[in-house]
Amino acid sequence: MMSLRSVARSAPRAISRLSSTALRQSSVARPSTLIKSSWAPLRSSQFASAFSTSQFRQAPKAEVDEELSLKLDSEIQFENSAKENEQLPASVKDFLENSPFKLTDIPGKEDVTLTRTFGNETITVTFSISDLTNYDSDDLYNEDSALADEEIESPGGQRSSSQPEDEEGLEDEVGGNETAVPCRLNVVVEKPGKGALNIEALAQDGQILVENFYYFKDAKLAHGETAETAHAAQDIYPGPPFGILDEDLQILMERYLEERGITQALAVFVPDYMDLKEQREYQAWLKNVKEFVDA
Repeated sequence: MMSLRSVARSAPRAISRLSSTALRQSSVARPSTLIKSSWAPLRSSQFASAFSTSQFRQAPKAEVDEELSLKLDSEIQFENSAKENEQLPASVKDFLENSPFKLTDIPGKEDVTLTRTFGNETITVTFSISDLTNYDSDDLYNEDSALADEEIESPGGQRSSSQPEDEEGLEDEVGGNETAVPCRLNVVVEKPGKGALNIEALAQDGQILVENFYYFKDAKLAHGETAETAHAAQDIYPGPPFGILDEDLQILMERYLEERGITQALAVFVPDYMDLKEQREYQAWLKNVKEFVDA
């Protein structure tokens, strides 16, 4: 779920925008000196002074550095204080302690990897915090609004809901009923010398939603770690979309994944861990930028 801190980061800086707009307007309203002297004869010396570079030879004064550094420090202190009051979510703690998957999380990298063995199989699950940072809740809000507009009306011409939509939305926001961010999962099941299955799925609302169930003779194509392998995979027919398969076949494939640990526990763990990692990466970014500005 999207954290409240993420919302606070994107609060509009209305005052600074208004001030910069006023400065731009004042500069436009100021009469140009070129207009005043447009009827004066131009001399060669005037052309020479227009291209003089003497005014750029002096080093510019860093007028904003100190203010920016203080603001960055304020953001760092805010994040640190919020972190002290937070506890590790139970879903993350339980998964890390009881799951057969091994977690690989490299600081500074967006991708997180879970690996495990199952018999002679090697199973890899990859997800990325880019889904969290690129998530646009406005799209989902627009979809909900469209569904509300299509709501069936009663014979008296009144909507079946007796509460205004705006008030309902406000109560949901106050109550903390946030919409879960859909997290993409890339699952690869490999067997030595037999290629690999590549499953594209979503983890959302505590469920695993399978989108595609592919097969590649070359396991490297399933991972797509390089641009060359990703491009090569596009030229190979991997299989039909999961949704058009026979329903009984879909159910058996989902059970196949559950036996290998692609379960509801994973669907709950991934969004919660993504939020924790995004906060850590944001704090590291603030620190790195401040150190660069102060250098």
